Amino acid sequence: MDRVAAHAGEGVATIVLSHPGKLNALSVRMWRELHACVSQLAADDEVRAIVVRGADGHFAAGADIEEFPVERGTEAALRHYHNDIIAPALDALAGCRHPTVALIEGVCVGGGLEIAAHCDLRIAGEASRFGIPINQLGFSMAPGELRGVLGLVGRAVALELLLEGRIFGAHEAREKGLLTRVTHERDAAAEAYAAARRIAAGAPLAARINKMLIRRMTPQAEPLTESEWVAAFAYWDSHDHREGVAAFLEKRVPNFRGH
Repeated sequence: MDRVAAHAGEGVATIVLSHPGKLNALSVRMWRELHACVSQLAADDEVRAIVVRGADGHFAAGADIEEFPVERGTEAALRHYHNDIIAPALDALAGCRHPTVALIEGVCVGGGLEIAAHCDLRIAGEASRFGIPINQLGFSMAPGELRGVLGLVGRAVALELLLEGRIFGAHEAREKGLLTRVTHERDAAAEAYAAARRIAAGAPLAARINKMLIRRMTPQAEPLTESEWVAAFAYWDSHDHREGVAAFLEKRVPNFRGH
């Protein structure tokens, strides 16, 4: 079953992304449950740090594309999917008053990388893989998702990730600023939880103030105009978008035409 679950103990909570057989591909249900779990933990004064991880040796393999024909089948549905389902979950994670640590093993691409980018620390095993290959699906990254990635790695790396759509390893991800630390694969979980315990051992009020100040003092882009929002989703009825999704589901190479 696709789900996101949370559990806590000794000040450290864990959120687990799980979608068996799909490398934890993120369904609409999972995005909603992620939002609910983060909101619930954020309100818990006993929590001092949150670890976000995937089940079965992987973080998350992006969106569940099999849902696209229904969940993103019209322009209104497309905007609802990105603006009202995904963006609020990522905003909740970024704005969580407790420090968050992404424990990354295996695949961390697309929406999985978006989730990791909205955490405070990212600790990965050296065998993990990264990228945002949505150019092969014929669409761009939605503004509410791009904000966190762009804020983490900056313009040059964000352009590289999105324009090439290349999958790469953990050490390169660390060089690009995507990761806090890279460990041996078998040590990733231990290191992530050790970091969470170090956070939990510190003064929680200080951690919350530090998060608030750093977020407030980081330059923010001006809000998009309505015409810019329309332009961000202008691909919705294009041949390339339909072809990219169909090719993925049919397991073939897409034939893009540029319109």
